[in-house]
Amino acid sequence: MENTKNKKAAVVVLSGGQDSTTCLLWALKNYETVKTVSFDYGQRHKKELECAKAICDKFGVSNQVIDLSELNALAPNSLTREDIKVEEVAPENAPPNSFVEGRNMLFLTYAAIYAKGEGISDIITGVSQSDFSGYPDCRDVFIKSLNVTLNLAMDFEFDIITPLMWIDKEETWAFADSLGGLDVIKNMTLTCYNGIMGDGCGHCPACTLRRRGYERYITHKNKA
Repeated sequence: MENTKNKKAAVVVLSGGQDSTTCLLWALKNYETVKTVSFDYGQRHKKELECAKAICDKFGVSNQVIDLSELNALAPNSLTREDIKVEEVAPENAPPNSFVEGRNMLFLTYAAIYAKGEGISDIITGVSQSDFSGYPDCRDVFIKSLNVTLNLAMDFEFDIITPLMWIDKEETWAFADSLGGLDVIKNMTLTCYNGIMGDGCGHCPACTLRRRGYERYITHKNKA
């Protein structure tokens, strides 16, 4: 996990899923003021926005929803189109059909615009290269590149912080537990590509990663 200074304020990119909510829990421990941004990008499961709001309400933080619904038309994929089934096994040498072209680039760009307007330099996102599932925009090299680009584009010293970049799902569960948020992550988040809260459908790629990580963490915790 990356070390950062305990600055006064941060913006968390919050999807309502496991990773971004874990980042929110971390931010609440490290900043005096935390704000969140969520995105309506034409996703099939708008319930994730409801989850994000419920989580923010629980912790008393603001949640700004930004409309990026044009992504639905520009980047057809299984997370935005009812007629495209989520692939349970990604094709060889290609991203899975749940990859939304340009999503993280746009999310972080809009988050930066919002953050600058609030006078905030620290932007927190839950991307992970360890469990990146074939998504090129979850890689550390992309985040570092975009960070430089945003700084140049807006003449502002942003710091894109990725607390989960180098840890896997088992370690992410352990991290959430250390932050006192295991029950919140398990019961209030939506990670499932099929739109089912909590433990999810159990067989889509997101649920498989989540379940395996949880089972490994609980097994090791019980042995300790």
